[in-house]
Amino acid sequence: MSKRVTSRSSRTSRLRTRAAVLAVGLGASVALGTGVAAAAGTTLDSSAAGTTASALQTQAAAQAKAAADAKKAAATTKQTAAKKAASWIDPVKKYTLSASFAQAGNMWSSTHSGQDFAVATGTQVMAAHGGTVVKAGGNGAGDGPAYGNAVVIKHGNGTYSQYAHLSRIDVKVGQVVSTGQHIALSGSTGNSSGPHLHFEIRTTPNYGSAVDPVAFLRDKGVTV
Repeated sequence: MSKRVTSRSSRTSRLRTRAAVLAVGLGASVALGTGVAAAAGTTLDSSAAGTTASALQTQAAAQAKAAADAKKAAATTKQTAAKKAASWIDPVKKYTLSASFAQAGNMWSSTHSGQDFAVATGTQVMAAHGGTVVKAGGNGAGDGPAYGNAVVIKHGNGTYSQYAHLSRIDVKVGQVVSTGQHIALSGSTGNSSGPHLHFEIRTTPNYGSAVDPVAFLRDKGVTV
């Protein structure tokens, strides 16, 4: 009798032990699954946050670059405008140099007072530098009939430029002109042996104050 009781008790004990082990294993599996799911959720959330942060950084960098490029472009435009305002140019394009400054000859009462640019009648004449028109008209704009139709422009630092033998004048006294602006058409009016532009650089608006215009322009960086 005692043997059977002992054997039955032993079996019951083993069954209870197996059930406990299974329960523990099942609990561990459930707990592990929950942990894995939680870890996966954390990983996904971190990945999404990282992607968003990266996109924001890329956008911020692009906006900063665009702003820098716009600032650089504005500065370049300003520098170009300032350089143009400060520069000097030839008064005509595609010319041939003819009579030069201080050249002697029977065409002039003493010596030549400027530089001649041989061009066809009707060639566009431009302001060699920005300034204000102080003389414009026939009779050399007051400097004498030898100049024909003429224009004188006042620049800064006591410098004046004169344009003579013009076929047409397209500016008026008091008008402000910019570097390269159209002011007249070339011609052969006045004391002239053929169509050309007579160009002077002066220290006053009047005849008798001319300096070598070619040397002056070259000093300003203009190839003549």
